[in-house]
Amino acid sequence: MDFSYSEEQELLRNTVARFLADNYTFDMFRKVSRSEPGRRRETWKQFAELGLLGASIPESFGGLGGGAVETMIVMEAFGRALVFEPYVPTVVIAGGLLCEGGSEAQKQEWLPQIASGDALFAFASTEPISRYNLADITTTARKTGSAYVLNGQKAVVIGAPFADALMVTARTGGERRDTNGVNVFLVDAKTKGIAHRDYPTMDGLRASEITFENVEVPAENLIGKPDDAFLLIERVTDEAIAAHCAEAVGAMRVMQESTVEYTKTRKQFGVPIGKFQVLQHRMVDMFMAVEQAASMTLMVTLKLGEAPRERKKAASAAKVQIGKSGRFVGQSAVQIHGGIGMTDELALGHYFKRVTMIDALYGNVDHHLARYASLW
Repeated sequence: MDFSYSEEQELLRNTVARFLADNYTFDMFRKVSRSEPGRRRETWKQFAELGLLGASIPESFGGLGGGAVETMIVMEAFGRALVFEPYVPTVVIAGGLLCEGGSEAQKQEWLPQIASGDALFAFASTEPISRYNLADITTTARKTGSAYVLNGQKAVVIGAPFADALMVTARTGGERRDTNGVNVFLVDAKTKGIAHRDYPTMDGLRASEITFENVEVPAENLIGKPDDAFLLIERVTDEAIAAHCAEAVGAMRVMQESTVEYTKTRKQFGVPIGKFQVLQHRMVDMFMAVEQAASMTLMVTLKLGEAPRERKKAASAAKVQIGKSGRFVGQSAVQIHGGIGMTDELALGHYFKRVTMIDALYGNVDHHLARYASLW
């Protein structure tokens, strides 16, 4: 498809690339503990000063008024630099839920805080046995006067250990896996009755198992129409998928490029291994896999505003390609590097872990193949 960046988008791409090149080296990645909320806040504020946190937020709420393409630009750069700040949970998901389903009062209160870096969010949607089904919700919300009372458990809530607020999916009616009776609530992370069990994920991020026990949430914290938030959740999740696809493309480009460079210096039998035809063929296949993933990412990004059926097909198709390309590029890069490919001292292994984690987020290859087939 024909596509070119506008001058503003090129400026955004160059700005974020320069900033990350100066401030996100791999040595820093290894030395700084990701569990330090102080450093996270400092870097988060720098993102805000550059306009990255408001890239897709309307100008009337302190953002830049961009959209999905701006998010793609930022996320691909973040993928190249192994950025671990919770951009997708806060900007893409929470910001998306507020922009597309929030009341005017909610937008006025929270969107400027997201754009300025004053609020970090986590998306508490997955449950221990939900297995990628967005409607498989057993967490309940019972209306009592001017509030809702939440009870239930959420699993693998990325970024929750540092979050100021949570976007929580809960059921007020319907049976398990029904799409009716589903709601989203904005919940202060310090509310009484919320219990965390925090842990590191495979790729070095932080997540939590969260239990809600009689957690009282004001009725005005309901996002969207009562009992009718499923379509909103689906839409914002597809936007998160597109963002993570862009992140994976950035990570895959680094793995492919670093592998090419390695074959120019690693010698065997007195010659660089890049001279061996079989490895040249493998690296061409890696390049093609990355370009296919990039094309599918651009496709889903441009289709996010289309009718739900077309948007969902695009999101699933892109997620399948990302999963397949990420596995092939990562495995090939590790094999060509040999034993050092998975050591902590080399960045390559960390990129592969991140791409592997992205494959599992919001549905793996098998899940999205089935979803895509069901939409025809």
